[in-house]
Amino acid sequence: MDSDDGVKKWTGLIVSGKEVQKGNCTAYVPSTKWGGFWRFTADLASKDSAYTQLALAAHTDTTYFTDPAGLQTFHLLSHTNGSGGASLLVDGFAAAERLRAESPDAFEDLCRIRFRGHSSGNEGIAIMPVQSFPVITADKDESGQRGQVTQIRWNNDDRAAMIGLKSEDVSRFYAAARKWVEILRRPASEFWEQLKPGKVLSKSRRDESRNLSGV
Repeated sequence: MDSDDGVKKWTGLIVSGKEVQKGNCTAYVPSTKWGGFWRFTADLASKDSAYTQLALAAHTDTTYFTDPAGLQTFHLLSHTNGSGGASLLVDGFAAAERLRAESPDAFEDLCRIRFRGHSSGNEGIAIMPVQSFPVITADKDESGQRGQVTQIRWNNDDRAAMIGLKSEDVSRFYAAARKWVEILRRPASEFWEQLKPGKVLSKSRRDESRNLSGV
C-alpha cells in the first residue's frame, strides 16, 4: 500500500469479489455489530432496512455511533436478471446551504436541536451514541453567527425518540426536517449511479460527514 501499484493490487482484490482481510493496511477496521467486512442481501439476517428490498432514502451511515464510520467501501458482487438497486449520492453541504438560503430558521433549528440515533431490532442489540447531535454542524464566529458547515448527521430510519426536548422544539424540528427532506429529494440534489461488478464506491470520513447515500 506504499505505492500506486500497491493500491491498485489491493483494490483489485475488492472488485474481483475476493475476501479482503487486510483492510487495516489503509485504516483501522473497527469490530461493530456488523463485523469488520460483511456481505448482505435482502434476507433480514439483521433487523435493519439495509437487509430488505425497501428503497433507502438519502442518509448518512452509522448515526448511532458516537464516531461514525471513517471509511466505507461498497461494491456489487452480482446483479443478474434484476432491476433497480442504483446507488444515490447527495451533497449534504450543498443541501444545507440551500436550506440556509431558503429557510434560515429551519437551518438554525437543525443546527441547534440535538437528538440521538439508535440501532436495535436484533436480540441483545441496542446502540446509541454517548451524546446527542444536531443534523447540521456549522462553525460559529465570534458574534455567534453560523459559518461553514462541517458535518451532516441524518438518517430518519435510525432516529431515536426525541426524549427530553421541549414540545416547541419537537414541532420546530419536524417543520425544519420536512423542508430539509424536500431539498434532499429534489432531482437537482440527487446523483444516481448503477454499480456493476468491478466498480467500487468508497466514502472517507470527510465524505461521510458531507455526502448522503441511498439506494
